[in-house]
Order: sequence, then structure tokens, then C-alpha cells
Amino acid sequence: MGTLRDLQYALQEKIEELRQRDALIDELELELDQKDELIQKLQNELDKYRSVIRPATQQAQQQTSSTLQGEHRTKRQAISAEPTAFDIQDLSHVTLPFYPKSPQSKDLIKEAILDNDFMKNLELSQIQEIVDCMYPVEYGKDSCIIKEGDVGSLVYVMEDVYSRK
Repeated sequence: MGTLRDLQYALQEKIEELRQRDALIDELELELDQKDELIQKLQNELDKYRSVIRPATQQAQQQTSSTLQGEHRTKRQAISAEPTAFDIQDLSHVTLPFYPKSPQSKDLIKEAILDNDFMKNLELSQIQEIVDCMYPVEYGKDSCIIKEGDVGSLVYVMEDVYSRK
């Protein structure tokens, strides 16, 4: 059995060892949090690409299977963002609605548009018009707003209502 001094020295060593382990645990938890954030960011990017690729892949598979079944190949279709059924002169008189919103909401909407693969190449004036025209809509908890794969003509930007307070 050791002396009191030996026991105190051994206790101090164990305390220091525990401090080092605590510091290592803190470092590893921080690293884990950073990796979780990276995983979430990459998952969001993957979801964006899937939302674009999955419908295109399904359409290509349907065309391939119909071609293989002896049907004639259909003519390719194009999507144009330019108005084709309207006279430009008629559109020049259209006044877009304006809905006031906080600077934080404006920034959130603008960031969402710039983060969207289909809308990020719009001119800044077009983005500003979209931001100005957007308006808040509240849905109840567990409401189904839109499902992946649905055809839609609206743009949704989700805002955490608790962050505004």
C-alpha cells in the first residue's frame, strides 16, 4: 500500500487523464456535428438532383419501352419560358401585385430562388419581381402542401415562423 503522497499523486494523474478524455470527447463531438451538417447539406443537394433526374429518367424509360414495343417514336417536346400565346404588347400593361414583407423574408426568398437550379440564372430584376409578388400562406401542422413528383405551377419557400418572433 502506498503512502498518502503516492495516493494523492495517483489521484492527480487520474484527474488529468479524465480531463484529457473530456477534451477529446468535446473535440470529437464538434467534429461529429460538423460532419452531420455536411451530410445534411449533401443530402439536400442530392434531393435537388433527384427531383430533376428522376422525372427525366422516368420519361426516358417510358419512351424507350414504348419504342421497344414497336410503337413509333414520338416527336420531342420542348419547354419554353417565353410566352407564346400572348402578344408582348398585351403583357406590357400587366401590373404585378406587391406584398410587403420583412427584409429577412425577402432575403430568405431570394436565397431560395438563387439556390434553385431552374431559377438561379434569372436576371436580378426578375428575381426581385418574384420576391415582391410572393405572399405568405400558413398551413396547419402535418398538411400536405406538395409531393415530390407532382406537377406544379407555384413556388413555395418555407419559413420557420418561430424564427420570426
